[in-house]
Amino acid sequence: MTLRTCLLICVTALTAVPSAARDTTPTDASPATVERTVDSVIDGFHAAAAAGDKDRYLGAMTESGVFLGTDEWERWPRQPDFEAYVGERFKEGGGWSYTPEERTVAFSANGRVAWFDEVVVHERYGRFRGTGVLTRGVNGWKIAHYALSFLVPNEHWDQVTELIQTAPPATAAASAKAPVVEP
Repeated sequence: MTLRTCLLICVTALTAVPSAARDTTPTDASPATVERTVDSVIDGFHAAAAAGDKDRYLGAMTESGVFLGTDEWERWPRQPDFEAYVGERFKEGGGWSYTPEERTVAFSANGRVAWFDEVVVHERYGRFRGTGVLTRGVNGWKIAHYALSFLVPNEHWDQVTELIQTAPPATAAASAKAPVVEP
């Protein structure tokens, strides 16, 4: 293969990615600009879930992304588990709604990895903590890992611990028979 052929293949591959999907954040962008970009990816992830927009929701994640839910067994690799779950939940056009109230974002020294923690609110279930990691690739920032957990006030730990200790062990097999609850 000649150098010209290699260059032609590379240029073709790069231009095959729609420009809207490519990372358009300038490499010399200010930290505030990059943080706003990351915030918009996370906000878009939540908005897509609320709208039941499967493609946009899953499109905010890396191909190897993982979603950790609140139940012990809920470790959802994007492919195939989470894609199937989201597809089933969103098929009627609705998903789940968590509204961010506060968020802190930090970046790796090379600026290609971001991690965050946020407090999100669900209308029925209250306050949760979301934590996650994003990576920056040719297609921009994508969520590689998202974990959702209940916020338990310290003064209620004894009651919550008792509930957990008396509950039967959670397994993915047992959950298949359980009713679907919003993540």
